[in-house]
Amino acid sequence: MFKKKKGFAAARIDTLIGQSATINGDLVFSGGLHVDGTINGNVIAEDGSEALLILSKSGRINGDVKVPNMLLNGEIVGDVFGANRVELAADSRINGSVYYNLIEIAIGAEVNGGLIHETAENIAPKRLENKAMEPPAEGEAAPVTAEAEEQGTAAGNS
Repeated sequence: MFKKKKGFAAARIDTLIGQSATINGDLVFSGGLHVDGTINGNVIAEDGSEALLILSKSGRINGDVKVPNMLLNGEIVGDVFGANRVELAADSRINGSVYYNLIEIAIGAEVNGGLIHETAENIAPKRLENKAMEPPAEGEAAPVTAEAEEQGTAAGNS
């Protein structure tokens, strides 16, 4: 009568970020990533990988997350892009939009933003890159591109 719930296969965790650890900067990974600590930056799976992110109740990510498969039980301040499957456990808190192909939301999970269904092919691989092209907020310095550096060097040599 009831079908067995299909969860994530026995996940192989390649990287563990402990509860007292803080990473400042973007994190690019493949395989399995388990986060108990804090990441201040974007979390991105390598292109073409079937990566899995597990964010525990004590974990926090301040940045966008672009991983095909994720099990979230902590807090994310940023947008979430899940090309395959997103599972929000009871203690998960997301302050941002969730772009998903398949989603499971437990009672108690909180999303303060939009839930946008898209097929895996339509979850654009360049969404995070496009955010980098936005103009800086007031009081922030604009990022320096290689082209700007070359022009500045050329101008300085004249």
